[in-house]
Amino acid sequence: MRRLYIAASLICTALLGVTGCKKFLDVNTDPNNPISVSEKLILPPVILTTTTQVVGGYNGTVAAFWTQQLSLNQEAPHLESYRIVSNDVDNTWTFFIYPNALKNLQVMMDQAASVGHNEYVAIGKTLTAFNLAILTDVWGSVPYSEAFKVPENIKPKYDSQESIYRNIQQLLDEALVALDKPASGIKPGNDDLIYQGDMAKWKSFIYTLKARFYLRLSNAPGRTPALQADSALKALAKGGFTSNGQNASVQYQNAAQKENPWFKNAESGQGGLVMGQTFINFLKATADPRLPIISTTDASGVNYVGKMNGAKTVGDYMTLSRINSFYGSEGSALYLTTYAEALFIKAEATFIMSGAAAAEPIYKEAIAAHMNMLGVATGAAQAYINSRPALTAANALEQIIYEKYVANFLSIETYNDWRRTGFPKLSLAENAFVNYIPRRWPYPSNEEIANPQPEHKSTSIATRVWWDTK
Repeated sequence: MRRLYIAASLICTALLGVTGCKKFLDVNTDPNNPISVSEKLILPPVILTTTTQVVGGYNGTVAAFWTQQLSLNQEAPHLESYRIVSNDVDNTWTFFIYPNALKNLQVMMDQAASVGHNEYVAIGKTLTAFNLAILTDVWGSVPYSEAFKVPENIKPKYDSQESIYRNIQQLLDEALVALDKPASGIKPGNDDLIYQGDMAKWKSFIYTLKARFYLRLSNAPGRTPALQADSALKALAKGGFTSNGQNASVQYQNAAQKENPWFKNAESGQGGLVMGQTFINFLKATADPRLPIISTTDASGVNYVGKMNGAKTVGDYMTLSRINSFYGSEGSALYLTTYAEALFIKAEATFIMSGAAAAEPIYKEAIAAHMNMLGVATGAAQAYINSRPALTAANALEQIIYEKYVANFLSIETYNDWRRTGFPKLSLAENAFVNYIPRRWPYPSNEEIANPQPEHKSTSIATRVWWDTK
């Protein structure tokens, strides 16, 4: 944890038309004595670190590979066949989440609080909670309470995942309190790459995140599914998403160094990113009208063909199906949370509390919300929804999570849902490096050297995180 600094070149090249990069980089010229910098210059690179380097970076790639939405045209063993080692995850910890996101958010929040810029405090706390969840969901226990007390403490303790989740909900509650305070004279605008300063949408995002994180702990020790479902439903009722117009996303641009990260991930020099056979076959089996929007055809122009994870390479991977333009063009949006996800959370929580019959109309509404987001024709969307089996006590959870798996294409939530519920049902990748799908990431090699902890020796990628008990 000693290396809390800004990865300058990565931040600058990621900027989407934001000016003042030099001033931003001066934030941590001396990491122990950061100078005052406008929140408007701190916020955009933090958002882009979260979307480009984290959600659309290694975290998103791991989730897409391990839940078999995507495949890589390389000889095993590699990431999609579960070869992941400490060096692989260094950048996410050492450069992106801790310094570029969490540290700079803390600088922004401290400064904003000192001058009464309540909107920036609220955004900062929301994005801190969002990144903390990503951090703890792949590593379990991580530094937080002592993470930024340098130079006094260069070896911060690890906080338990249970305590991190308490902090996450507290941060979101504090963000809501900040939003209820009087509006400040300095407000977010175009520097807010998610909502362009629309604080009502930020409030809906916060309540939706609260519901996501309540349901995450549905099987955690000391919790019950009913308790967590009830909390999730209450959060959504207070102010969760009510339309696709509230989706939390960043719109990328069709220009050099401003492209959507999934477009960059799929470039020919990146190793051959293609659609996963498991995901493609699921969409084909249900005659899902979203298939041609999510995926390209293969070279025939007619068929949809994915690659089995871990299978032998295909000579010309460009002949296989790949991410289509809605999610994978230069100017595609990248989604953090959507209305469809909020409805799937509501459907699952309603099933837990009130049964399958009560959950079914919400489940159908969730599918419709994603269809609408993708621009599926109304008739085709309704025909698909009508074709889905009725929810029962025996099949409801599986049906809800399978449809959520489609609606959350390229979301890190697919991996969390698989660990939490066991759905979708996945077969082991071919030529697997280990004989199981990993339950977490290894701790980074830099951290093992700089700040050795008992957790480094007591956990492996087979070790479940605290909430992963099902």
